[in-house]
Amino acid sequence: MRQKPGSGTQSVWGGEGKDSWWGATQVPVVHSVSFGYPDVPTWRDAALGKKPGHIYGRNTNPTVAAFEEKVRILEGADAATSFASGMAAISNTLFTLLSPGERVVSIKDTYGGTNKLFLEFLPRLNIGVTLCDTNDEKRIEAEIAAGCRVLYLESPTNPTLKVVDIKRLATAAHKAGAVVVADNTFATPLNQNPLALGADLVVHSATKFLGGHADALGGVVCGPRNLIKQIYHYSEITGAALDAMSAYLLLRGMKTLHVRIRQQNESALKIARFLEKQPQVSRVFYPGLPSHPQHRIARKQMREFGGVLSFMLKGGFAAVCKFLPRLRYAHLAANLGAVETIAGPPATTSHVECTPEERAAMGIPEGLIRYSVGIEETDDLIDDLRQALRGK
Repeated sequence: MRQKPGSGTQSVWGGEGKDSWWGATQVPVVHSVSFGYPDVPTWRDAALGKKPGHIYGRNTNPTVAAFEEKVRILEGADAATSFASGMAAISNTLFTLLSPGERVVSIKDTYGGTNKLFLEFLPRLNIGVTLCDTNDEKRIEAEIAAGCRVLYLESPTNPTLKVVDIKRLATAAHKAGAVVVADNTFATPLNQNPLALGADLVVHSATKFLGGHADALGGVVCGPRNLIKQIYHYSEITGAALDAMSAYLLLRGMKTLHVRIRQQNESALKIARFLEKQPQVSRVFYPGLPSHPQHRIARKQMREFGGVLSFMLKGGFAAVCKFLPRLRYAHLAANLGAVETIAGPPATTSHVECTPEERAAMGIPEGLIRYSVGIEETDDLIDDLRQALRGK
């Protein structure tokens, strides 16, 4: 007999007990800002966390709690807390963990908003930031050994799909007494679990694959109770709270997470293989390809390789501008992880906040196209790419 439900079953049932919500088969949207109690002692116990209960929507909410529990279960974490967006999750985590005079070590080509925190906001607070070449593991380990409070990783990276050896770097970080934070947005909990690889905290932009329908913003961080308690306290004071309606939409989206990811994994690999053979394409970035520089590491720490790939066209940015409008089955938009395919260059998507010089320093070409595969028929997407490449 199977001892533990699979991730697909947990995507549907996790955090949603049959004996709760007064018999409702779906988690209700609790819009109430405040929650009342019959007497002060009961109210005080709930406010202090001595007994279950909610007091104010900026702190906790029943619908939001169900979303947090579902992600917690899928990531195999002790606790989770949520935020109004993925960047709220990332920034609140970093600002909770880091104080003036401390240091964070990370990689150069993180998501553009994260990179802005490293280049612009953390240095204002006299927090040291060292960004290493993403796959120079010896340099990263040397910088960790020199002393840091936080090691921040992203794997696969956005948008060049680089993969870092989470287990190896987490081991080095723990020897130095650092906290390891890993952005798992691209992989999702179904393809990769950073906590099982040694990370202390895992963050997601729930707006992307978790929600899957491009209709709700949200973020979440999972990990041990002591760290999540600290991050939650910072967020409840700064007010980056996830609202109940967004939590409901994210919960609804997550019920189809396993079937969406299965299709997106399969399609992305087939599309990457197709693009590698096209004369108009100079390079394809996808960790599922044997040609990917970190394919061996990806096979070791990922179950499948995700629904996002990127590729470069011969002719650079000018070719990109001609190619993208020809796509019939892709939104040209700044998002990813949705049921519809989405495509665009870093200059208008992942790194729109950055200058061309900053993108170049991160190793992100201007002629790159990020292609987030939807759940459409794979053959239709390949035919669409073929006709767009041919320009007919």
